[in-house]
Amino acid sequence: MAKALPIMFQGTHSDAGKSIIATAFCRIFAQNGWKTAPFKSQNMSLNSYVTVDGKEIGRAQGIQAEAAGVVATTDMNPILIKPSREHESQIVVHGKPYKNMQAFAYRGEFFEKGLAIIRESLDVLMNEYDRLVIEGAGSPAEINLNDRELVNMRVARMANAPVVLIGDIERGGVFASLVGTLQLLDKEDRKRIIGVIINKFRGDLALLKPGLDWFEQYTGVPVLGVVPYLEDLHIDAEDSVSLEQMSTAVNPDKDIDIAVIRYPKISNFTDVDPFLTEPDCHVRFVATAAQLGQPDLLILPGSKNTIEDLLYMKKNGIAEQIAQLNKHHRVTIIGICGGYQMLGARIRDPFGVETPLREISGLNLLPIETTLERKKTTVLSEGILTFAGERFFVKGYEIHMGRSQPLDGNIPFIHVQGRAEGAKSKDERVIGTYFHDLFHNDAFREALLNKIRREKGLAPIYGRQSFRTIREQAFDRLADHVKRHVCIEEIEEKMYMFQRRDV
Repeated sequence: MAKALPIMFQGTHSDAGKSIIATAFCRIFAQNGWKTAPFKSQNMSLNSYVTVDGKEIGRAQGIQAEAAGVVATTDMNPILIKPSREHESQIVVHGKPYKNMQAFAYRGEFFEKGLAIIRESLDVLMNEYDRLVIEGAGSPAEINLNDRELVNMRVARMANAPVVLIGDIERGGVFASLVGTLQLLDKEDRKRIIGVIINKFRGDLALLKPGLDWFEQYTGVPVLGVVPYLEDLHIDAEDSVSLEQMSTAVNPDKDIDIAVIRYPKISNFTDVDPFLTEPDCHVRFVATAAQLGQPDLLILPGSKNTIEDLLYMKKNGIAEQIAQLNKHHRVTIIGICGGYQMLGARIRDPFGVETPLREISGLNLLPIETTLERKKTTVLSEGILTFAGERFFVKGYEIHMGRSQPLDGNIPFIHVQGRAEGAKSKDERVIGTYFHDLFHNDAFREALLNKIRREKGLAPIYGRQSFRTIREQAFDRLADHVKRHVCIEEIEEKMYMFQRRDV
């Protein structure tokens, strides 16, 4: 008999706050001494997390596992969908690429296989953990999709989990969203809703109170909490929806201006998260040449379709502006994964992995050329790099479907277990690497920022705070915040009661 006590969080729409509330409960249950696992049956995201055995899962579930203090496994996110081109996605099953499929084919052909995969992972987690924090996706009231959905109420039924429905008041119309969602649910599924949480609240709770009273009276469903918006929470974002809130403008009050190219297929942009915590840095995501300006540090992040995103930069003038910045201004340019590939002389795609285009010239800022391959590399890596006259031990992870070969004049960036990785220019102003989480290495990040500070005539800053420490503190801060504003004991009581009733 399964021993885990499950709870599921669903939302009225995408970005309602399911991931962050689930993260909070992973931390809360762990603080209370329960061995806790996160679970999301099917995640659509371009932000990945690599497990210790070199498998790929959604970033949110990896971070939730960290919040719970457990090692992430592919059972926590057995199916990952990574959009790669128009109407087509790469389907990742238990951390390895399964095949590329269009949405209609996935819905029609993968359903039964997906159910079996999900059921198997659920069984594993339910038998190994005390608490299971399950996250849904989108809305459970997508009536055009519900007959073959794999991530909301069907999973709740499989796990026999009670459901907390989350509404985002920041978007407006939260009561209409909550009531509408409840009314569109099947009768038996609605019985699974043990309460609602209103998320991202700003203002005076007294002004909301009449609405809360009306909602409970009208629906018979209790409001389990109203969670105020929490500023500067340094926990990885789930997907690119969060980028809409990021600045595009320079902040003159900050010493270091960091620009990140926001191309259409941007992935693993959480690589830059450590800079968001640095008091002297301002990070902005730019999508046009006009927004780029003259940053101190320019980052080309990962991409799920490197060729399409490179074409995008060439078409809208970003590529030419990068060339001019490199030629005339003191800017440091760093490319990660797909961004690294773009910095080279050319990219070849002989198998049509990304587009029908078989070859494209790169930005030609590093002497490398890349060939895209069908086989994906996913691995945790560590190595030694030399930068600004110092040696640094760094850890990271690699996720790529290409191999970059050095050309004449190439200088490797990192030495990884007997192999040379990445590339850099002689003056270290242009750097490329497959290492995601490069900037999560505190000593290297400090050296990079201090090099930029010296070049600007500013004094270096030493003893910067560890990003890992900041994130652990963020988990605790989030848990404390949710505990203050959500009836945790009532939810736990309902979890126990739910398991004893016939649903």
